[in-house]
Amino acid sequence: MLRSRWCRGPAGDRLGDRAAARGVDSGSGSGSGSGSGRLGRPSGPLIVSVTDFTSDAYRDLPGIARRGFALRRRWPQLDGAVGMWLWAMPSARRCGSVSVWTGRRALAEFVRLPEHVAIMNQYRRRGTIRSVILEYESLDAARIRRDAEAWLMSDDHRRAVRETPRRMT
Repeated sequence: MLRSRWCRGPAGDRLGDRAAARGVDSGSGSGSGSGSGRLGRPSGPLIVSVTDFTSDAYRDLPGIARRGFALRRRWPQLDGAVGMWLWAMPSARRCGSVSVWTGRRALAEFVRLPEHVAIMNQYRRRGTIRSVILEYESLDAARIRRDAEAWLMSDDHRRAVRETPRRMT
């Protein structure tokens, strides 16, 4: 899986997420990614959105990536945005994001952004999308990444089982 660097949002500054994300971006994945608590944010859980888009055609992947990175440039100005990664598995025609928010309202506002709506309208019928919302009490970027990747890979396992030819006995 290819993964972009952690992109901190404005709410991430209040959480002190540099320490929380340090171990993730260095690739260590060790305990150095433990969270920094709930410093300076409203009470309630952090919301993590994991999206997984499987394109019907390889030819759409460059455009999807280009649009995703363009939208990512707005990240540092999005209210309630803590941080995010973009990810891709080109050989499987899959890509998506793992985004961390201060709450459901912030996520809903992002989903309604004209740029996000345009991407969804352009590619929605060109593949299959699935997503999940996870909740965490504190920012632990390494744990969030592990949980997101486990969810993404769980579908790989189901796909492999479905696509395995059955033997006639």
